[in-house]
Amino acid sequence: MNKVTWGLIAVLLGLVFLSSCQAHEEKKVIGFYNLENLFDTIDAPDVRDEEFTPGSEKQWDDNRYQRKLQNMASVIAGIGGAEGVAAPAIMGLCEMENLEVLEDLVATDRLKAFNYQIIHQDSPDERGIDVALIYRAEFFNPESFNFVPLIIEGEDGDRIYTRDQLVVSGKLDGEMLHLIVNHWPSRYGGKERSIPLRNAAAELTRSLVDSIIGLDADARVIVMGDLNDDPVDVSVKKYLRAGVTPQDVDSDSLFNATAPLFFQGRGTLCYRDFWNLFDQIVVTPNLMQEKSGWNHIVKTEIYDKQYVRQQEGDYSGYPYRTFVGNWYHGGFSDHFASYIVLEKKGWSLF
Repeated sequence: MNKVTWGLIAVLLGLVFLSSCQAHEEKKVIGFYNLENLFDTIDAPDVRDEEFTPGSEKQWDDNRYQRKLQNMASVIAGIGGAEGVAAPAIMGLCEMENLEVLEDLVATDRLKAFNYQIIHQDSPDERGIDVALIYRAEFFNPESFNFVPLIIEGEDGDRIYTRDQLVVSGKLDGEMLHLIVNHWPSRYGGKERSIPLRNAAAELTRSLVDSIIGLDADARVIVMGDLNDDPVDVSVKKYLRAGVTPQDVDSDSLFNATAPLFFQGRGTLCYRDFWNLFDQIVVTPNLMQEKSGWNHIVKTEIYDKQYVRQQEGDYSGYPYRTFVGNWYHGGFSDHFASYIVLEKKGWSLF
């Protein structure tokens, strides 16, 4: 053999050795973020958005709107950067007014290169705030989606109009994945009085999960959202049936991937110096299973970097908000984002 032939053989043997000894890893980030009142500046009919207009006490003008967009974009891009990827593959979102503000968001300088696509529908919420999903089309291919209304009544018997629950099914890197995006009823009027509303929301979410699993026992489901309750509250533990410790793969309980962070004393929002973890990610147990060729969860995190925290004053360390009342802070959101990191491991055939 000549020197060229021996050189080629050496290169090939080196590649075989490396591929046989090292696992190939790919990371994908999936997150959720409450955008805290991402409204445009236009007074829309039949929507209670008057406070977010230029003539309101908040003086919500285009400059403040554009800054809000840039802030939201910096968080979404920052989540990716924190995990060594360009940007999250999928983000569930809540508290935006309409499709137009989402189009403005994904068109910002920080996000436009990622070609985020949008799944959104106006909800019946009286304030006009919705849930949505954005995704990078190079990684995720949605095959179906549905906005499911939450039908609940108040103490007077009248319907309470609140956010729909968004169900999206599609393939992430060729693997079927089901996502349910939520924004459960708030604690407005008091936590105890509003418990039945969130229990009803949890029952609806659980029924959606059960419907998916009923069609495919091995379905991989991610429930995400601002649940307005903590991982230990009855809506999450009893009605959603989300355990706070990893569950057996064949269990009918879900696993609250964000619960361990809560028990560490961490949260996504703070009230009277108490941290709540309302922005949760709950999964079917099979997403915790490491198996060659499957995406599985290797990390759960809260994006609570210093720059998204209030730096001084009585609320130092809290989420850095856009407004406190009508006082403009120019910050981000009253919630931190939460996210999971998925990893797919495979080994060479050599």
